[in-house]
Amino acid sequence: MTKHLIAASLLAIALPMTAFAGPIESACNKSDRKGASRALCSCIQQVADMTLKGGDQRKAAKFFSDPDQAQKVRMSKSDRDNEFWARYKNFGETAAAYCGG
Repeated sequence: MTKHLIAASLLAIALPMTAFAGPIESACNKSDRKGASRALCSCIQQVADMTLKGGDQRKAAKFFSDPDQAQKVRMSKSDRDNEFWARYKNFGETAAAYCGG
């Protein structure tokens, strides 16, 4: 019983570091962008967690694999896209300041 409790405790400590990367961090780690590192991607995800809701994070994560989509959203005339872009721009500026990128 004690062995199982110790194993479960160790697993609980290790899982948050590996299994729960957010959408921005995952997309960043998968990208071939120069200068991307696990530490930087993790930092950017932390900022995303502070500034963007889940849906916005998933939308922004897609920009890593399809940068043209970011341009389409930025140039969109829809209020919804413009509101998202304002939040995304704030996220980007905050990430640059916080993460040094």
